[in-house]
Amino acid sequence: MIVCCGETVIDMVQTPVSGLGEVFFSLPGGCSYNTSIAIGRLGAPVAFLGRISTNFFGEIQLKRLRENHVKDDLIIRCDKNPVLAIIKVEEGKEPAYAFYDEGTGDRSLSTDDMPAQVPADTTCIVFGSISMTMEPVATTIETFILREAARRVPVIAFDPNIRPFMIRDRDAYMKRFEKWIGASTIAKISFEDFEFIYPNPEPEQALRKILALGSRLAIITLGPQGAMAMLQRDDGNVIKASAPAIHIPELVDTVGAGDTFHGAFLSWLELRGKMSLDALADLSETDLRNALVYANKAAGIVCTRHGAEPPTPEEVERMGTP
Repeated sequence: MIVCCGETVIDMVQTPVSGLGEVFFSLPGGCSYNTSIAIGRLGAPVAFLGRISTNFFGEIQLKRLRENHVKDDLIIRCDKNPVLAIIKVEEGKEPAYAFYDEGTGDRSLSTDDMPAQVPADTTCIVFGSISMTMEPVATTIETFILREAARRVPVIAFDPNIRPFMIRDRDAYMKRFEKWIGASTIAKISFEDFEFIYPNPEPEQALRKILALGSRLAIITLGPQGAMAMLQRDDGNVIKASAPAIHIPELVDTVGAGDTFHGAFLSWLELRGKMSLDALADLSETDLRNALVYANKAAGIVCTRHGAEPPTPEEVERMGTP
């Protein structure tokens, strides 16, 4: 089972409506939350770990998790509001975000909320995004991840999903970022994230930097250029694979595309019994490419829809092979 740890957000997505102008629709979201939805919808066992409000927004968030087969045993209910994300969508541009997080339930996740032990069937723990830019939740999750990484049983998957305006001290963030990379087995990072982390990156060089920091498997998503991955084996040898982006008939928006890519990649591993340190070390170049293709298909489908609306396995299958 994959455990997704982090924030739940209410996305207020800008959408033009005839006669009304620009309207903001409320949709449940958040990086780890969206990733858990994608995993559940694609048929892999998954649970969500985090705080969810007891108000009506929280009920919407919880209902969506349950409808998509995401287990709720590790969820902590609280009477605080969820994080609110205002998302401006413009044609040809990446979505712009503004977050309202002061005093929210997500941000107040504490070490007392975390399980003393993860479920015995946990194969992977996912973390990242804005949770790692807010306190006390960032320290709470960091402590949890470092504890679990030391056990060397679950795979640790990290997606920084960086929002620069949420980071007040870049140098302090970078020190912690490299610590998180060192504790992670899999690091999935977008080209935009790399522009903030290590400016002017060349994709292959960027992936090698992540491997040098301690991750076993490094992935970079390149938007319309597809995705690339590098895997370091036990003997130090590195293998590389890439996959093209999937052609889609019409781009609606890219909200949730990265989260869905990550969820689909992890689902591919989980459903094929390859979610362990030993199994990852034995992945072939063909395995890596197939996982990237699968993730690109899932992310491409999301881009044809409003908001983070991941596909089903049947929808991914119908995309064919690039």
